[in-house]
Amino acid sequence: MSSSSRQRLSTTFDEVPELYDRARPGYPKQVFDDLGALAQLPEGARIVEIGCGTGQATIPLAESGYEITCVELGQQLAAVARRKLSAFRRVEVVNANFETWQPRRAGFDAVVSFTAFHWIDPGARYEKTASLLRDGGVLAVVSTHHVLPPDGDRFFVEVQKDYDAVVPDDPKTKAGGPSRPDAIADLTAEIDGSGLFRNVAARRYLWDVIYTADDYIALLDTYSGHRALDETTRERLYERIRRRVEARPEGTVRKTYLALLNVAVARGF
Repeated sequence: MSSSSRQRLSTTFDEVPELYDRARPGYPKQVFDDLGALAQLPEGARIVEIGCGTGQATIPLAESGYEITCVELGQQLAAVARRKLSAFRRVEVVNANFETWQPRRAGFDAVVSFTAFHWIDPGARYEKTASLLRDGGVLAVVSTHHVLPPDGDRFFVEVQKDYDAVVPDDPKTKAGGPSRPDAIADLTAEIDGSGLFRNVAARRYLWDVIYTADDYIALLDTYSGHRALDETTRERLYERIRRRVEARPEGTVRKTYLALLNVAVARGF
């Protein structure tokens, strides 16, 4: 993905902040338990969160007592996050571009990112992160993927017909349906290849979410690729998908998510 495309798509979430907050799923509790344990975060650790969105992952971190500086690119997303996190005195939400943001004081214990790290320019993400950390500081990245295990919902194979009919030339349409969970690699190779961090742990989490037609369309409307479509095309696609879901006996779809947690320390420590 080019830097201009990455920048354009990364701003689409800010168009629908309330919908994003309502429709996007959270993360399994075990993710946060493992992150704290594997990163060996001290009590009251100082953390930077890259791309907090509306704070779905921030709240569990704040409940653990960490001091968190959230750097969120979207102005409207940041506003929702501030409202939701107002009860946590040790949480600050900064509306800024992480790549150019400079804190008042660096030396953080950790930098974390939940489903946002891939939006940071590949040439800057590890260098910028390393510059913010104290000696022995930790990078923890959670990436999320839509997958189709052997016992997954075949809806996601069938719905490809709708994408083929409406957006046949879209790269994601040409890529086909979701991958098997075991086909998705974590970030170990990329992290080690940065030369700045050494991956010390990786964990995988698989879970399902059931969606009605309305809920599933709402979720799709928060995805950058769908929001990048012109309104007429987007609505035509959504109508086809809605009819497909509503025609099912149960009127729902079961979407399988895979979260990958990578924990890394700066090299030399």
